[in-house]
Amino acid sequence: MKPAQLLELLRECHRDKSALRQRHIGAARVVPDYDFNNTYQYVINREEIQQQWLRDAIEYRGGSADEAPGVEVKAAKSKSAHLALLKDDAAGAQAFVDKWQPRIEEITSDARVLLMLRGIVGETKEAKRFFDQMIAGRRDLLGRSADGARTEGAVLPVRWVN
Repeated sequence: MKPAQLLELLRECHRDKSALRQRHIGAARVVPDYDFNNTYQYVINREEIQQQWLRDAIEYRGGSADEAPGVEVKAAKSKSAHLALLKDDAAGAQAFVDKWQPRIEEITSDARVLLMLRGIVGETKEAKRFFDQMIAGRRDLLGRSADGARTEGAVLPVRWVN
């Protein structure tokens, strides 16, 4: 793969990952369940790291990365609406994996980029697994609480309230 082709591949991957992250930020604003919201926060955090890896690789090659615009997700009032939101996010993660897994294997000119992109695809598979577990109603996504204790209530849609 020629350097210009690799740069464009990295820029496209960054755009796709940025769009996924924006979608997850929008979803986290409307998912009030503590366990599920914490899982979204975890996924968003990992995506921020992945985007930084991609930005660094793009800038190293003299390019610049494009950020996706924010996504507004409508508040899901019912359980079926929450389920639809989770299914959409699972499908989005799977679509990313389906698109990028075969494409990255074409990279023969830069082993570091290949390994980085394999890591990003692997972490996206993990995010999909989290969404699938939420769809199934699992609550112990990021670990189990002592003695089965749970935090009751809901997450607020904004960080600070005056």
